[in-house]
Amino acid sequence: MVKYFLGQSVLRSSWDQVFAAFWQRYPNPYSKHVLTEDIVHREVTPDQKLLSRRLLTKTNRMPRWAERLFPANVAHSVYILEDSIVDPQNQTMTTFTWNINHARLMVVEERCVYCVNSDNSGWTEIRREAWVSSSLFGVSRAVQEFGLARFKSNVTKTMKGFEYILAKLQGEAPSKTLVETAKEAKEKAKETALAATEKAKDLASKAASKQQQQRQHFV
Repeated sequence: MVKYFLGQSVLRSSWDQVFAAFWQRYPNPYSKHVLTEDIVHREVTPDQKLLSRRLLTKTNRMPRWAERLFPANVAHSVYILEDSIVDPQNQTMTTFTWNINHARLMVVEERCVYCVNSDNSGWTEIRREAWVSSSLFGVSRAVQEFGLARFKSNVTKTMKGFEYILAKLQGEAPSKTLVETAKEAKEKAKETALAATEKAKDLASKAASKQQQQRQHFV
């Protein structure tokens, strides 16, 4: 049995912009799990399509229950091959990705099609399909459920990373990450607390001075 995923996303940028951003996605604040990327093959076909193959290395932390099934020396990185076909005339880009190690534990295959959005020619639509399978006897269903959940989480990170790079390439201020926002809020809270403390000290000093003046008046 194979777990299947079908999803559709929209980027509010033109196909040309998304195509350019695709090759510059890493690094970004949402892709810390992506360690390396290398182009291993590239060619232009006679009909002017760009074919590419990339090798990516990503971290692949297993769930605790799965770690018990594998030796401690098993690599925690996963190697992923990505084939892409770019058709500039029809403004489509199709990518295929799959992992080439840890295949006994789980195989995740993904197919994405980037094309011009039918409702807005200035936007880009991404149609995404994925297949998650496992050959581990007895726990394959649990592995597939875990793999599908992780895949969905990674799709969210991928889209946020895409939007970040697109904003950067278009000269806009990229949206702050949650960590950056939390850090700024913490610093602002510190400044507010410090200002409140200083104001309280000032008020206390003024009250003490006034009280001392009143005592001297009665004396």
